Amino acid sequence: MTPTQPAASLRSERKTPHTVLLPEGWPQPKGYANGIATEGRMVFVGGQIGWNVDGEFADGFVPQVRQALENIVAVLAEAGAGPEHIVRLTWYVVDLEEYLGNLKALGQTYRAVMGSNYAAMSLVQVVRLVEAPARVEIEATAVL
Repeated sequence: MTPTQPAASLRSERKTPHTVLLPEGWPQPKGYANGIATEGRMVFVGGQIGWNVDGEFADGFVPQVRQALENIVAVLAEAGAGPEHIVRLTWYVVDLEEYLGNLKALGQTYRAVMGSNYAAMSLVQVVRLVEAPARVEIEATAVL
């Protein structure tokens, strides 16, 4: 199997140059991948927060997530990459309940910016982010 071929046990169509790893008998994850196998040039995107190019924060948790994801896409574009190249995302949130209370809106926002490209993901609650108004920070790793 090559990185561009889907895993035999993958149950959904994906448009990604990577192989999603789904062990036999495991349920299909919703909104993330358990693992990804790939080869190529790596791109590391430092933690992006929900502010625009003028340093203005979006108003609210979900709008900040959208802006952080858009910022990731903008950085990836500089490397000739897009959301389909992302293999790992790490989310840092200041309020886990804020995240859990917005799952439906977060899913819609994620798909609007990233499409149906679901990376291996981790989510961590933190006490605070460097920029006090930030509600979320997201790091990305992509492979071209």
